[in-house]
Amino acid sequence: MAVKIKRIYEASASSDGHRVLVDGVWPRGMKKEDATIDDWLKEIAPSKELRQWFGHDPDKFGEFKKEYKKEIRGSEQLDELRRLVEQHGTVTLLYAAKDEEHNQAVVLQQYLS
Repeated sequence: MAVKIKRIYEASASSDGHRVLVDGVWPRGMKKEDATIDDWLKEIAPSKELRQWFGHDPDKFGEFKKEYKKEIRGSEQLDELRRLVEQHGTVTLLYAAKDEEHNQAVVLQQYLS
């Protein structure tokens, strides 16, 4: 089993496996017909308050990870994501953030691994 992460703006590949968007809002500039996704688990995204506080500031990432893990612990969406990983073997978590090292997909990948 493998959990990968990728920006939704990157081209899809067969090696992506099952592609799951993990953002709470639809990615800016991306047409739904152009997005190659299998599922959209928008409820697994960080709360609006946490996302706004974090603001993709790398200095806040440690605290963001801690608070985000609290938000998703025991959630139905996390259970659904685990089920998808078990069912499909390879799952790619898709996100829109420009920062490839400091975002919720990174936290989810670490959490599921």
